[in-house]
Amino acid sequence: MTIAEGGSESTHTVAIRDEDLDRLAAGATDPTDLVRRSFAFLLEREPKEAILRSFDLPIIGRFFPEYEATIRQPASRED
Repeated sequence: MTIAEGGSESTHTVAIRDEDLDRLAAGATDPTDLVRRSFAFLLEREPKEAILRSFDLPIIGRFFPEYEATIRQPASRED
């Protein structure tokens, strides 16, 4: 995942196991949306430079206990 913000970029490698995808995005078969929403969650709370360069997706919950409850909510759609 590459984040471009403020004239600079950061690149992050995210691992997600099938069971984590099932738990965090029930019914999803592709982790892309979950990863995108997870980075949006992180960027609301910290600058891109503070995000680990490589991590397993569930580790976010260790730093932000509200992560799993928040990320399980359906994505809002703007019409």
